Amino acid sequence: MIDFEKEVNARVEYIRDMLKKTGAKGIVFGNSGGKDCALVGILSKMATDNVLAVIMPCESKQNYGSDKSDAEKLCEKFSIDYKIVDLTAAKKDIMASIGEELPNGSVINIAPRLRMTTLYAVAAKYGYLVAGTGNASERYMGYFTKWGDGAFDFNPIADIKATEVFEYLKYLGAPESIINKAPSAGLFEGQTDEKEMGVTYQEITNYMEGKEVSEKSKAIIERYHRTSEHKRRPSPLYGV
Repeated sequence: MIDFEKEVNARVEYIRDMLKKTGAKGIVFGNSGGKDCALVGILSKMATDNVLAVIMPCESKQNYGSDKSDAEKLCEKFSIDYKIVDLTAAKKDIMASIGEELPNGSVINIAPRLRMTTLYAVAAKYGYLVAGTGNASERYMGYFTKWGDGAFDFNPIADIKATEVFEYLKYLGAPESIINKAPSAGLFEGQTDEKEMGVTYQEITNYMEGKEVSEKSKAIIERYHRTSEHKRRPSPLYGV
């Protein structure tokens, strides 16, 4: 059983300590309208008034519809300042400049890397830290983009499993539309995390906790974890 009051207070104190240690003036985070970024945004706002959410739609219709709406609801409910940066044109310009057909995985990863670039540019302007928004389940599966949403200055929810994020949001009173929506990176039309991975977050939680899962799910989880090990390790450096 999670002691939510204790856990929330510890994470808020962690964020405050990060600001104190670094001398940063505040926090910026990418607000996709999803669960993870909602939790990071709420915790950040509890730690400091200087929080800026950046909503970054990029090509997907979902980004301009329910994602944007939910992102704005979060900011309005918790009095978080926000700005919208449309990255569709930037993505198209990059693809046009490359001038050749790219594999689907390469195209999909452009948006998260553009978002990372945007967040760091905004953070540099205000003297803020970039907060990571990935949960423990995504990290275990390697379900994030290297040098995209995998890049940040600190992450206050890195140890929270995806199934637990839901519980934290209920405790903190996040908008119901965010709590109830299917986890999705919104990278392309109809995309959901579980559909793309082929396994549910509950099964991932069960596996991580040593509980029984089907052989099919076990094979998927172990394959994702094995092939994404490079994402969780620092890049190799010759002679260091």
